[in-house]
Amino acid sequence: MNPNLTLVIQGLAFFAVVWLVMKFGWPHIIAAIEERQNKIAEGLSAAEKARKDLADADARVADEIRKARVEAAAIIDKANQQATQIVDKARQDAVVEATKQKAIAAADIEAQAHKAREELRGKVVALAMAGAEKILKREIDANAHKALIDQLVTEI
Repeated sequence: MNPNLTLVIQGLAFFAVVWLVMKFGWPHIIAAIEERQNKIAEGLSAAEKARKDLADADARVADEIRKARVEAAAIIDKANQQATQIVDKARQDAVVEATKQKAIAAADIEAQAHKAREELRGKVVALAMAGAEKILKREIDANAHKALIDQLVTEI
């Protein structure tokens, strides 16, 4: 075999293979590469969209947390106001009840003092009668001098 002829045949075979690859294989390879590029581009855009959605969700979460804190602070303030009102109401009720109890006690003391005065008057009259009886050395008739005794009790 002639080396020149072998080179020519190998060159023709090489160009035939290159032409067949470019005619039938290359479009499939290019299509696969383009499809892969499209998938990568879609994946990148989806990742960017997901990143934006995540940022938006984070902003919404932060806003909801802020709103919840404001609402919680308002609820706490309202509870504190109600507690203060309840304490003030209880204090007022206690003052009213103490005033009532004081008035009842004062009335009771006054009634007991009046009763003690009446008893004291009766004892003073009895002592005065006993003293008068000893002075006169005779017994005074209580029925006969009842009007005098009643007048003496009212004067004392």
